[in-house]
Amino acid sequence: MSAHVPDPDPGPRNTSRPYGGVPPGETPPGESSTGSGAGPYRPLTRGWAKGPLLVICLLALVCALFFLAYAVMLNF
Repeated sequence: MSAHVPDPDPGPRNTSRPYGGVPPGETPPGESSTGSGAGPYRPLTRGWAKGPLLVICLLALVCALFFLAYAVMLNF
């Protein structure tokens, strides 16, 4: 006394569209094509801040002077 239960996932030959396709509007879209920002808009600032740029230039100058002194010491 078993009742016939229809298959909840019919194969491609049992669907109304060829190759098992889904009619338009039956499934929701995957993602929205427009995104929202991560926060409020902040305009970009131009260039480096003066403090970090000065520190980097001083370090480069100290390194250059060290290698220049080392080269002079090797010649004597």
